[in-house]
Amino acid sequence: MAEKITVEVAYALPNKQRILSLDILPSTSLLEAVKQSGIQREFPELNIDEAKFGIFGKAVRDPQNATLVEGDRIEIYRPLLIDPKQARANRAAKAAAK
Repeated sequence: MAEKITVEVAYALPNKQRILSLDILPSTSLLEAVKQSGIQREFPELNIDEAKFGIFGKAVRDPQNATLVEGDRIEIYRPLLIDPKQARANRAAKAAAK
């Protein structure tokens, strides 16, 4: 039997967050690990096939081919509600109005 590695899958909403630990084969891709974690059972609104991912805060562009190592924490990112540049402009406009 092949030796397994332990990784975590993390997802958070403003009012609920979850980190799941799972043992996988070293050849398991990031996307496969997320699917194996069962995180979608706890967050049914989560569309894994369209989600963006990262490992310890570093974006992963190709989750289907990304390899994992022992101890990695896979993060599932929510879509942005507002463009960061627009948010800064809104704050600056509000501060200037004071």
